[in-house]
Amino acid sequence: MSLQFAYWAPNVSGGLVISNISQRTGWTYDANKRYAQMAENLGFDYVLLQTRFFASYGAENQLEAATLASALASVTNKINIITAVLPGLWHPGVVAKIISTIDHISHGRASINIVSGWFKDEFTGYGEPWLDHDERYRRSEEFIQVLRNLWTKEETTFKGDFYRTNEAPLKPKPINPPKIFQGGNSIAEAGRVSDVYFINGNTLEKLKEQIDQVRSLARSNGREIQIGVNGFVIVRGTEEEAKRVLTNIVIHADQKAVEGFKKQVKFAGQASSQGEGMWQNSTFEDLVQYNDGFKTGLIGTAEQVADRIIELKKIGVDIILTGFLHYEEDLQAFGEKIIPLVRQKEEKVKEEITTI
Repeated sequence: MSLQFAYWAPNVSGGLVISNISQRTGWTYDANKRYAQMAENLGFDYVLLQTRFFASYGAENQLEAATLASALASVTNKINIITAVLPGLWHPGVVAKIISTIDHISHGRASINIVSGWFKDEFTGYGEPWLDHDERYRRSEEFIQVLRNLWTKEETTFKGDFYRTNEAPLKPKPINPPKIFQGGNSIAEAGRVSDVYFINGNTLEKLKEQIDQVRSLARSNGREIQIGVNGFVIVRGTEEEAKRVLTNIVIHADQKAVEGFKKQVKFAGQASSQGEGMWQNSTFEDLVQYNDGFKTGLIGTAEQVADRIIELKKIGVDIILTGFLHYEEDLQAFGEKIIPLVRQKEEKVKEEITTI
């Protein structure tokens, strides 16, 4: 199966790195409309809209994900639109209706990313309880169960610890069953209930460990699951140029915002059963790209980045989730240079396998 490509929608200000370096990346609706139309014409399969309600890591302005997804659905034709949602701020019945509506607007191109939450202020600021780590993930699993029931059953009665529904209908049903994405520390939950597990950036060895673990858990539940991995992309004419861009991003990092992010995620992770979160081993440099995207190694020449993507495919990655410094040109360059190069290399790998 061919690799699929996704990109983070920059629907929050400040771009995809916590740095004061100049970024040619817009966060407005018009900018995101332009990027989505460009991406689908270049061969991207998905766009992921971030969920953020309060400013964190320097993101002062935020466009709400579901609302923006609905707007992008009406001005695109092919790309699948993933709406990120925070259980705890939404009831799953309301979200099921919203995503079904987006699916109809887009003629079957709606998906959802369940984010269990690491930013306490977004919950307490709206007067909602802040649950311990494991309870947040347990709530997310119930949330997903209710979504699936509403999308597939005539009426849904559900009595859980966090949500209740009583003979609740949902019409119209989605045209296509929306794909459910999940990330973070939700390996066990994703293995039970999700379609795709998103992994933060990491080394090939660490990624392979997580991939094997979540796939094993999915198989034990009689399921198959796809894997997506986050990677921040810097492609330049030489490896030295690309690394110089990375160095400049880190040198100009917004130290106060990075440290604030580090404090928030450390606090969120301490409540887990392991006493640590998914950013536990991240360095200051890693946290400048807030989903550890530098670690994935998509930094270098076009050839080097394409080769790295093929290595990711070989360890079991299905979807490459990309982020960029300058969306105005880097998104287009990735679509024009990297995606075709990866397709060529995929064909070469396929031919090598068939001749063995």
